[in-house]
Amino acid sequence: MMDLLKIDKIRQYKTRQGFVKRIVQEHYLREDVPCNSELCLAGCRQTANCVVPADVTHYLLPDCQTASDYLDILELPELIGIVFLQTVLHHVRHSSGKRSYQRLYNKVKDMRSRCTVFANEFCHYAYCSREPGEDHVQWQFRVVYESAVWYYNHLAGQKPIVLLTENEKVIEEYGSRTAGVYVLSIGNYLNMFWPDLNQALDIYESLKASLAEVESQSKGSSKEYTEYLPMDVLSAGIKSGRYIDGAIRVNRHHAQEEAFVSRNIRSSDQKSDVLIAGRKNRNRAVDGDIVVVELLPQAEWTGRIISLKAAGSDDVGSEKSESMPCGRVVGILQRNWRDYVVSLPDDLEQQTGGGQSDKILVIPWDYSIPKIRISTRHALQLKDQRIVVRIDSWETDSMFPNGHFVRSLGTIGDLETEIAAVLVEKNLSVGPFSEGLLKEMPENTEQNPWVMDEDEVKKRRDLRRSHLIFSIDPKGCEDVDDTLSVRKLKNGRIELGVHIADVTYFVKPDSLTDLEARSRSTTVYLADRRYDMLPEILSAQLCSLIGGVDRYAVSVVWQLDPNTYEVIKVWYGRTVIRSAYKMFYEAAQSLHDGKQVKDDIPELDGLDAATVDKKLVELKWCVDKLMDIARHLKARRVVGGAVQLEGEEVKVELNEEQEIEDLVPKQTMEIHETIAECMIFANHWVAKKIAEAFSTSALLRHHPLPRQDQFQELLYCAKAKGYTIDTSSNKALADSLDKCIDSNDPLYNRILRSLATKAMSNALYFSTGSLPRDQFFHYGLALDRYTHFTSPIRRYADVIVHRQLLAAVEEEDSNSLHLPSNKDLQQLSGHINTKHRASQNAQRDSQVLFQAMYFHDRDSTTDERCIVDAVVHNLRANGLLVFIPRYGIKGALYLKDKEGLVCDASSPGKTPTWAPGTLEWSEFSITVSTSTCKTTFKLFDHITVRISVQQARSHASSLRFDLVANQPHKKDESIGVQNTSLKTDIIQEVLGESEDKPSTASIYDNQDILGADFPELKKQYGQTNESVSLYHLLQHLQEMGLEESADGS
Repeated sequence: MMDLLKIDKIRQYKTRQGFVKRIVQEHYLREDVPCNSELCLAGCRQTANCVVPADVTHYLLPDCQTASDYLDILELPELIGIVFLQTVLHHVRHSSGKRSYQRLYNKVKDMRSRCTVFANEFCHYAYCSREPGEDHVQWQFRVVYESAVWYYNHLAGQKPIVLLTENEKVIEEYGSRTAGVYVLSIGNYLNMFWPDLNQALDIYESLKASLAEVESQSKGSSKEYTEYLPMDVLSAGIKSGRYIDGAIRVNRHHAQEEAFVSRNIRSSDQKSDVLIAGRKNRNRAVDGDIVVVELLPQAEWTGRIISLKAAGSDDVGSEKSESMPCGRVVGILQRNWRDYVVSLPDDLEQQTGGGQSDKILVIPWDYSIPKIRISTRHALQLKDQRIVVRIDSWETDSMFPNGHFVRSLGTIGDLETEIAAVLVEKNLSVGPFSEGLLKEMPENTEQNPWVMDEDEVKKRRDLRRSHLIFSIDPKGCEDVDDTLSVRKLKNGRIELGVHIADVTYFVKPDSLTDLEARSRSTTVYLADRRYDMLPEILSAQLCSLIGGVDRYAVSVVWQLDPNTYEVIKVWYGRTVIRSAYKMFYEAAQSLHDGKQVKDDIPELDGLDAATVDKKLVELKWCVDKLMDIARHLKARRVVGGAVQLEGEEVKVELNEEQEIEDLVPKQTMEIHETIAECMIFANHWVAKKIAEAFSTSALLRHHPLPRQDQFQELLYCAKAKGYTIDTSSNKALADSLDKCIDSNDPLYNRILRSLATKAMSNALYFSTGSLPRDQFFHYGLALDRYTHFTSPIRRYADVIVHRQLLAAVEEEDSNSLHLPSNKDLQQLSGHINTKHRASQNAQRDSQVLFQAMYFHDRDSTTDERCIVDAVVHNLRANGLLVFIPRYGIKGALYLKDKEGLVCDASSPGKTPTWAPGTLEWSEFSITVSTSTCKTTFKLFDHITVRISVQQARSHASSLRFDLVANQPHKKDESIGVQNTSLKTDIIQEVLGESEDKPSTASIYDNQDILGADFPELKKQYGQTNESVSLYHLLQHLQEMGLEESADGS
């Protein structure tokens, strides 16, 4: 055993009372600290998953200040072979905070970056004690330099070491001291080794200017904001209850005036939100930061703004609600700064003095983010572009935060630029799959097609000849996650099977494919495209359960009572399947309805009439039996309290010129709910199995109880028509909603259900060891256990669940499957939850983008598609909130403008005018009074509105609603009846073809514009064929709206 050398480390601290406290700590040094390099000749044992490679030109060692200030550059994927010293990690953690430390840690942990950590503070020959009187900064660099020299000598000079620092004095002192160890500034290093990496050079210039700006501001004396309290004071205050901690949420509609911090108070007599009114009280906190709040005296409390505010307007109404608890930010526990999409201001020349100054206030795309001051020498070139910036600091003497330029996204208004802006704002990475990852993929070409491994087949249950297996999917589907089977056994029981693609066979734990899938966590669906979690060869080929092809699967098979469909027996395991039929939803529904479907099922082509009839009878029995089983399964959940919520699904149709032709509400058939119910059933039973096998480390999905204060809008709207909603439990809520029926207006119940959806908490993944057992339930589905098992092609959570299920049923060693511990799984759950929520928000923003595109070039005064029926679903002090059933859109309609004029719609058949008058607001109505008449708008009135587009250069364009008449629009009267069965979220599905075009036509087919290599680029960036996009989008939406209609996630 290696001998340890014990030394004493002496630290001196100054207490709050001014006394100096001396602490002596034991510290042990050893000679066998591993270097984690592939070039090691000393036989060091590797203790890290990542090692620095042998095939780089040099190793890179950043000093403490470089790692702290220029982390953005070190994070670039091009920079590999970095050795981070233990001293550097400690410095980053203590000087830059936990978030920066986590970013650096993630760089090391990601095996694709090929970086490592060297524990220099425990290495006998690299350790440096601080000399008496030595400056702290000088000592830190000496530690880094001596470690770099030791590392170079330890590797016998095989690889030069480049030490990065921005300290000119140490460059001069140490630059030529040791051959093979080079001390360079970051600028010189980038120019010498990465002259073509423009992104790094631009970030370096911007960061350097930002740091200089911070240094110059620190010399000023004017204070715009108050200093934060010390961390120990904040901790003590939180513990005693004097202070409140939580994430700050800025109201994007009143970003300058309002922000809120949630507090965990369960008593019903206290409100759970604290209002932070005004910039001063917000004290430099940015949306998403974890802040500490001190409540203001009750005399200073105020209410939230209840007036509507137009996008981009500075006008703020004076109308406020009743007062609520108010506070001010006294400290920041964690900064959650991210990448921000911004644009340069219109008055750029005025700000920069004709382009001479390099300091600019840029305007964020997100209304909730303040303007950011950056320095750039390329202002004029970037004037008409959307760019990405990061915040570096926000000093007390600055009205705005300081940041730096990262990269440009493209020209403002360009579709690809706007899509990129959506992805950056949601922190979604959709870059190309790496070359190393693609090398892990199995080969599947015409010359060398992939075939099953015979040894693997022997390990599985073979269902290819014993079961009639089929899939039911949307038209255009090529990558199929799930298939089904149902048959009657000889003992009279019914056997139901759900067979899911076995992704884990191809995606091995800790492989590059696995790491990339974990990082992405989900396939991202936008209105016109998707970005895959897995490469196309897996998602659309080898993992896809397409018809007539042998595939690996993971199956759940139940034996059910033939009368009650109660579960008698269940089997889980690996299988080999061959899907016999690949049906579309429409064909399956028509088959159930007794209609002719022979031409809609390709597998029947070429068969004689007798064989076709026989197969259709067999297939119809299966579909009918599935529907019957699904009805029973759903009935049980409804009895248990499952909440059926409401939403809208809208399809966007494009014409041959790829212009948006129409927004068409889609209808849901019973077969949609049948498939969804079978998937819920499988997810539930898998959850029960893995929770039993891994009681403290199973990945489940929890839908918590909604906060009662979130139901206020629902209760208010129900009360408007004399109904009472009981929100005490999911069962009571479901029963109450079923009774709220207006026979004259089917939309009424739908709007109430959409408000119930809005009130729901988000469903979240969690590890069973992190919550008590009584919190495992899923509120919306009324199930005691639930997880995600049925979509491993597009969700990483399902991949983890597959591994856990297989470990549970095959009794394999969980260590061999690399199953995460409770701590690791809970951390992973948080990451997956964040990515899942970001994906949903990106999808929503892309819908808004395409809505604006649809109405952009239409004349709102003459185009009949812009004049629609609207339902008043809420009231504000200066207007109405309306719902457009024709398009599934909600928005604000103003009855009073910023000049104080009111909208007079009293003359039938005439366009409303703006005239002097007043608004009178009662509990369920608002009355417009002018000198000639009064017009009253009641909650749930139908009115006619005009839709137009409100352009915003620095932000996303939005829709504007103007009153046309205070009566229903005749052409839309049937809309409410048409869509009563819709139960998915408000979705836009952008098709790449018109009805008379082939399904393979793509919005990107014009190669004259995009280049002949564009299809290859799409594959590189993880986008499969556009003909597949519809399937993934609909499958994703069905689970959102049907499987988890209560999730809100």
